[in-house]
Amino acid sequence: MNRPWIMPFMLAGLAALAVAVMGMTITDLGPWYRSLAQPGWAPPDPVYGIVWTTIYALAAIASVLAWNVVHTRRDAETLIGLFAFNGFLNILWSLIFFRMQRPDWALAELIVFWGSIAALILFCVRRSRVAGLLLVPYLVWVTIAGLLNWEIVRLNGPFG
Repeated sequence: MNRPWIMPFMLAGLAALAVAVMGMTITDLGPWYRSLAQPGWAPPDPVYGIVWTTIYALAAIASVLAWNVVHTRRDAETLIGLFAFNGFLNILWSLIFFRMQRPDWALAELIVFWGSIAALILFCVRRSRVAGLLLVPYLVWVTIAGLLNWEIVRLNGPFG
């Protein structure tokens, strides 16, 4: 039985898992983070894992749906590039915020990160409406994370 759809799903799943694991290993919820004043509306810690797992799964599915409808090499390379750049920015935010302990710099990086998600949505929705819509929760969550990041900077700054 020939199943050509298996390989794209496996590759997308592995890529999403790699970004998730790298981000998770960089994220340090130790004493420094626990000492930060948080806004009252900040989600409880377990919510982050649930939401990020869902987002990574939706992004993997979206990437495969978009991949299955790209017809040119240029579109395929653009799709891969957009997802790779977004994964890099996702990891970079965690590195800046948690390891460098610079929520202020992370907030600036988050603007580019947010833009990369918006670019992914625009690229994907033009090829597969479902793929683009599957990425909307990612943009919503990073918008919430941006507001939370802003509040942490406001409540705790200056940093460095």
